[in-house]
Amino acid sequence: MKPSLFVVGLPLVVGGCASTLPPDVVASSAAIEEPSPRPVVYRSPVSGYVTRQPVDPKPWRRQNDLQSPQKGDAS
Repeated sequence: MKPSLFVVGLPLVVGGCASTLPPDVVASSAAIEEPSPRPVVYRSPVSGYVTRQPVDPKPWRRQNDLQSPQKGDAS
């Protein structure tokens, strides 16, 4: 006999003997009775967009003074 017959035929015969019966494979009724998920609500991808325009820069010294500690801390 050809060796390819054993390579193909033997797994088919062994697999057929070890298969489960159809009632074990069929889905149970509990899986069918599950509630359906909530419907998805459409949300536009640009819904949170805010228009921003370029502005002129402010004087840097005033911004620095506003963020620096009072009375010239040595840190």
